[in-house]
Parts: sequence; C-alpha cells; structure tokens
Amino acid sequence: MNHLAKTDKKVAEALKAEIRRQREGIELIPSENFASLAVLEALGSVFTNKYSEGYPGNRYYGGTEHVDTVEQLAIDRAKALFGAEHANVQPLSGAPANIAVYSALLEPGDTVLGMDLSHGGHLTHGHPITWMAKIFKFVRYKTTPDGMIDFDQVRLLAREHKPKIILAGYSAYSRDLDYEQFKAIADEVGAYTMADIAHIAGLIAAGEMNNPTSLFDVITTTTHKTLRGPRGGLILCKKKLAKKIDKAVFPGFQGGPHENNIAAKAIAFHEAGQAEFKEYARQVKKNAKVLCNTLEQGGLKIMFGGTENHLILADVTPLGLSGKQAQELLDNVNITLNKNMIPDDPRKPMDPSGIRLGTPAVTTRGFIEIDMKNIGQAIISLIKNPNDEKIKTEARTLVAELANKYPLYSEIDI
Repeated sequence: MNHLAKTDKKVAEALKAEIRRQREGIELIPSENFASLAVLEALGSVFTNKYSEGYPGNRYYGGTEHVDTVEQLAIDRAKALFGAEHANVQPLSGAPANIAVYSALLEPGDTVLGMDLSHGGHLTHGHPITWMAKIFKFVRYKTTPDGMIDFDQVRLLAREHKPKIILAGYSAYSRDLDYEQFKAIADEVGAYTMADIAHIAGLIAAGEMNNPTSLFDVITTTTHKTLRGPRGGLILCKKKLAKKIDKAVFPGFQGGPHENNIAAKAIAFHEAGQAEFKEYARQVKKNAKVLCNTLEQGGLKIMFGGTENHLILADVTPLGLSGKQAQELLDNVNITLNKNMIPDDPRKPMDPSGIRLGTPAVTTRGFIEIDMKNIGQAIISLIKNPNDEKIKTEARTLVAELANKYPLYSEIDI
C-alpha cells in the first residue's frame, strides 16, 4: 500500500483499520467471505482502465483483445462449474442481476411469485419498498410452521395469480430447496422458473446442495458469498433465453462492464473447481451444523428447524434481547453478525427479533467444529449475561486466541 499511503493518508488509514478489524475479529455474517489474494490482485489490476461495452468478439471499443480473453474464460468456467448452457458474467451484483432478468422476461404489470422477506426471501424478490415492486406485481409465499416451503400455498398462489416467473431462492432461509416441485408448479401455470442462489452458489458448485441449473430457465447469483469471489453478479440461463438476458444486461440495464471484476470472477470460478474448495464447502456445512446445535442447546429458538446450508436464523427474544441488542453486544467483543427479521416478526426491521449468522468466512480461515462450539457457547453466555464484564472479557480473549490461531491475510503488510 505504499502508493496509497503517499497519495491519500486518510483512505490508507481506513484500509489499514479494516484489515485489522477483519484479522482480529470473528466474521459470522453469512453473506460475507474472504477473497483470495489472487482475486484481490485482479480487482486492483490494469483491467480497471479498460472500457469494453458489448461482449467478447462484439465490442464497441478497440483494444479489447485481452479483456475478451479474460471475460470468455469467466464465461466458460461459470458454465462448466454449474453445468449451464449460457452465462453472463457482467452483472455488477445480485440485485442488478435479478432486475436484469425481470426486464428480460417481463412486461410492466406482470406477476412474479417469490419468497416472503420475513420468511427468508430477499428485497429484490418483491418487497413493497423496492422500485421493482412499482413496475411488476409480486406475490409472496411463506414457510410452514415446521420451517419448510409451503408448496400447497405456492401452487394455490400460482393458480390464482398466473405469475410469469416463479422464483425460488432466499437470503435468510437455512434449508435446501426442492427445485422439482417449483418446476412442476411453474409448468402447470406456464411460468418461467428462476432461482436466486446468491447465498448458496459455492455450496451448489461444490456438489453440497441441490443444483437447479439443469431444471430452471434462469439462475442468478452473487459471486462473493459462499463462492468466495469478488463482489459481483452472475446470470446463468438456457440457450433459448441467452439473447434476451444478454440484451437486458447490456445495453438494457448496464453500460461498460467492470473487467477487473470479471477477471477476479474468472479466478474465483477456477478456485471453486478445485478439490480444496469442495472440502471447504463440506466444512462450511459441518461448522454451521455444530454452531446451530450449540445455539439451540443454549436456549435460542432456531428458525426453520435447523440448517442444511451455511446459515442460521435464530430468535433471541426468548433470552431477553432483541436482534439489534444482540448484534451490538457481540460487536463489542469483535464477533460480527447481523440483526434479522424472523418469520412474521412482530418487531420492526431495524430492531427485529432475530439474528442471522453463518460459517463461510470463518471456515475460509480454517475454523473447525470445536471452534464453532466454543464460539456458540460464548454467544449464549453473552446474550444471557449482557452486563457481565467478566464474560465479555472471556469472549474477547477467545476471539483473540482464535484470530491468532487462524491468521488472515498475513502476507499483507500494514
């Protein structure tokens, strides 16, 4: 960071502070991860400098032969990783990817059937506060009391509202999905099938969760969560929809692609195809299971009956705190997670009943099951005794010991 330190000391100091925060804390936000140094190098590369509107072999600018090479690599690797017929690697993130799909397949006023936000869905799946909800009609399905997708409700809503798209996917749901049931309902009402796998893409790529790619018309994902790449998006689809999807991304919704980011995606897709990544994905699930069991044994109410992926959604109110209070308490001892609504939460979104936590980032550092048990027990002790300074000190000591045991980015000198 020599050049940065000389040019802008304020930004340099903020960056150094963030590296220290990541090194010295325990990251349990399930949508976060630690990209490899190779990915970080690509993000900071001279590909940043190049404009390349269009697609490989069909650009609006000259001098694109090298960005063509790297973007085609990203496309080919994404297709191979997920078994897709077509891939668009230009979406800037998950929300733009979803919006591009809507614009490709829908007309204003068309209906999308997606998952309710409080039951694990995402804002872009039709929450009323989003701009897309002003353009399209969104109908939302929920989970059953035992935490499963209510396919009877999905079928009834599909028959009643005749959606153009049936959307499977989530940001806070801890189970795998039965994509065949979604597909059968979509076929019955003549709807497109769309899966948002942003949270679980890495687990799917590693063969640890069901893969909807061969069944569904369109798949969207981020590349920075369990896939452990740069912050960005990806759309996979059937060949029959390739032209519609590509035109919706560019020129329909975005301008020049961020080729430095696409180069980093290509690296991440390569990394995700290695045997080491498959073992990583297996460990993510093992760690999540242990953490979930520990929290449940400690008195937290686990939503959806447990976890089959990388995340846990838990109601902390049985132990006397709100989700916001729990998040702030754990921040104080360098354990980071996020407050989150639970199904049909009676509390407000900014002070909800639950917390959402997961294991992708700590597993990248090397944490194993015993570490997750110790972290879970520390979380329970803190939530039960939020004013006990001795317990806070013990938690900080545990965090420091684990951070030292599993060093992060030790090659970066600050």
